[in-house]
Amino acid sequence: YPTDILLPGMKIGWDRTNNLTKNLTSWASLIDPSSGSFVFQVENWKVSHGLVVYRGQTQSRTNPSYNNFFNITETEEEITHSLNITTNASSISLLQMTAVGSLELFGFIGETRHSLFYVPYDLCDYYNACGDNSYCNFVINKGRNCACIAGFQPGGQYAKGLTKSEPRCVRKSQLSCHEKEFKKISNMKLPDTEYAIVDNKVG
Repeated sequence: YPTDILLPGMKIGWDRTNNLTKNLTSWASLIDPSSGSFVFQVENWKVSHGLVVYRGQTQSRTNPSYNNFFNITETEEEITHSLNITTNASSISLLQMTAVGSLELFGFIGETRHSLFYVPYDLCDYYNACGDNSYCNFVINKGRNCACIAGFQPGGQYAKGLTKSEPRCVRKSQLSCHEKEFKKISNMKLPDTEYAIVDNKVG
């Protein structure tokens, strides 16, 4: 039963055999170890994600570099994430859900601590930062910039939770069944699969 820290060999996620859910819960503050408002949890979607949740609302989602450090198990019995165990006895890593809402992976080599990754990384790392059919660019000294993906344009009603300066992106023209091209967009997270069907057998 992890608290705010996950060590190598420990698992968080869903144990369907024993009907257990294991999350990381932050401290209330840097000096108060009672349960805080931030939770890191594994969602049992078709392709599982790690989510940082604040008082029930999704704040951010793990990025592709997360998979480099974790073993992800998705079977009928469990959907769990665990830290990779290293054979190097002089180094150890730990994952912490901090009291300020960041999920941070630390690596220790001897007595030296290194930050290997953290979420959210910038303002674009917040969940659904720009709304549907759009992408987010973060520019140092300028902040977050939202833009519509190819084939979409600003318009329609404003997206829920977004400011008046950020209308949602709507399709420029009706979708054609004759189009055979998918647009490749780099530096993007894959969509979450809460409401999607995933076929891992498709090439």
